[in-house]
Amino acid sequence: MTEKGAQQAIRALFQTGFFADIRLERDGDVLIVIVSERPAIASIEISGTRDVSESELKQSLREQGFVEGRVFNRALLEKIEQELKRTYFSRGRYSIKVKASVTPLERNRVAVQIDVSEGRTARIKQINLVGNHQFSEKELLKLLELREKPGLFRKKDKYSRQQLVGDLERLRNFYQDRGFLEFDIESTQVSITPNKEEIYITINIVEGKKYTISDIRFAGKFVIPKEELNALLLVKAGDTFSRRQITETTKSINDALGDQGYAFANVNAVPDVDDQNATVAFTFFIDPGKRVYVRRIRFEGNLTTQDGVLRREMRQFEGAWYSASKIRRSRERLQRLGFFSSVTVETPTVAGTPDQVDVIVQVKERLTGNLIFGVGFSDSEGVLINASVSETNLFGTGRELSLQLNNSDSINSLSLRYVNPYFRKGGLSRGFRVFVRDIDTTDLDIGEYETDSRGGGMFFGIPISETRKLNLGLDLERTEIGTTVDSAQVAQDFVAANGPENDILKMTVGWSQDSLDRFLFPRKGAIQRFSGEISVSGSDLEYYKLTYEAARYWPVSRRTSFRAKGELGRGDGYGDTEQLPFYKNFFAGGTNTVRGYESRSLGPKDTRAPFDPIGGDKRVLGNLEYIFPLPGEEQESMRVSLFVDAGQVYGPDEDVDLDLLRYSTGLAFNWLSPVGPLALSIAAPINDEPDDELERFQFSLGVPFR
Repeated sequence: MTEKGAQQAIRALFQTGFFADIRLERDGDVLIVIVSERPAIASIEISGTRDVSESELKQSLREQGFVEGRVFNRALLEKIEQELKRTYFSRGRYSIKVKASVTPLERNRVAVQIDVSEGRTARIKQINLVGNHQFSEKELLKLLELREKPGLFRKKDKYSRQQLVGDLERLRNFYQDRGFLEFDIESTQVSITPNKEEIYITINIVEGKKYTISDIRFAGKFVIPKEELNALLLVKAGDTFSRRQITETTKSINDALGDQGYAFANVNAVPDVDDQNATVAFTFFIDPGKRVYVRRIRFEGNLTTQDGVLRREMRQFEGAWYSASKIRRSRERLQRLGFFSSVTVETPTVAGTPDQVDVIVQVKERLTGNLIFGVGFSDSEGVLINASVSETNLFGTGRELSLQLNNSDSINSLSLRYVNPYFRKGGLSRGFRVFVRDIDTTDLDIGEYETDSRGGGMFFGIPISETRKLNLGLDLERTEIGTTVDSAQVAQDFVAANGPENDILKMTVGWSQDSLDRFLFPRKGAIQRFSGEISVSGSDLEYYKLTYEAARYWPVSRRTSFRAKGELGRGDGYGDTEQLPFYKNFFAGGTNTVRGYESRSLGPKDTRAPFDPIGGDKRVLGNLEYIFPLPGEEQESMRVSLFVDAGQVYGPDEDVDLDLLRYSTGLAFNWLSPVGPLALSIAAPINDEPDDELERFQFSLGVPFR
């Protein structure tokens, strides 16, 4: 073997990492390789960790190849010591000390002991801003995530390089949204005390002049008329420069081009700065690129749901020009089906064809079928025993079939419902319902009487537009009323006037407008519903009952939202029926209306002792709610909210008087649990009267959320 060949052989053996020393010797024609093996790692022990778990640290060691059974490498151990220090530095522990000791064992093995002294977390002692003249230091410090916050409750005073970078960008945005085009952060100094427990931050800024916009121009290729481009502008000549408005204008133009098929359009706002006059003119250069159309739409993840069910919700079609708004709308429609826990859409370009894209819709299916037998509880109905078989996506066709049995202290019911959401092309839906419902109000504290109802009918849903729908139906209902001498006076008077049994043929009508972003726990959008039931002339009773409700959600942050909701209800009799049948009355109070007051307790009372609530023919409800997730949880099935409720019910001889509204406020928790919807609330009535019946803690299980 040549000398060069020997060197290459030794180098190759060293590169395996198995040997600490290698020698080559020659005995005649025999080459002798003498090696000293590196020891193997017998055990790894880590002590002194609290802020970072031992399992997390060992996982990090495994990812770097430092694990029991592997060959021990001193250089790798030193590298790991530095990595551990960097891990703690990122958590603000700059006084971290890491000491590794290696103990030789028999059979050429070693035990590795890593002792960690975490030290105290470094806290921000002071943040100084230098160079600010237009805004006070107090006002600017409020913009920062990092804070000076000595005292008991510390959270944002822990230093983080990533947070500092974000804070500097917030300062830049703040100034540039208020006209300071040339705002600059000249330097940032971060210093730490010798004991590595206190940090001082100094930010040196240059505010510059305040600029106004002198002119707005367009250049490039105009595939959208200039009049439409002008309508998209959020700024005009004479306005104070705002970086945010310029950015949003650029996005609006890009979105408009995207809706016309120009998926890869490029819009740049180029400034022309006049330092002397402190003005800036912007030219929006438009490069629409090639017009793009959709080659194929493909669905992934729908193991149960048929492709056709998803495809009929799509507003972007194959072979049509790409439209960003239609793709967004398609995603919203799929989310609102309630079949999927998540829906994502990707639009990759077709290889070798720059003017084509595919639309890939990825869904994650949620459980849509339920076989439930359970026990629940409602503050209004007591113990609930329920059994149900339901499937909202029957055989993956999108059809709904449900059979439900409910038994409680006061209500026994059996219902069957079937809905075909696409009975005809274009979205015409058709459904059937049959029900049996027996109510004994003795345990409901709303006037002692019994009603036994049987009925059924057919209904249709007619889409009017993307967000609007009309519902029409026809039902036949028979109700038998049982009263005693102890029954509410209103029930006895009704039976005396109309008899204990009546048949009603009623028409149901509804209208809805729904722009919510999802079916369960929406975060943005609005919904309006109008519903009514009107008895057809010739029925034993002639009446109408109308309800209108509206709700809107506004996202407040990435995970929180605000909801405002209101509802109005009105009913009355006509023809030979003087007023709304008493068992059709509106009620208020309880989990689904005004929390903090006993269920159905608000409004008119019976004229006889024990003066139980009897409901009324008019109802007003209102609700404001700030909704947020559980701390530290990313749960789509849970939410917590702070709320203010308002509501009242009025009798036939009463006018709607908003001064009589009852108010409450409190904290609520809702959970789509495996055994059904669970709702908890703790409420404090705000303006209760002495004769109001209060119930501050309310709980229900197996009762749908409002």
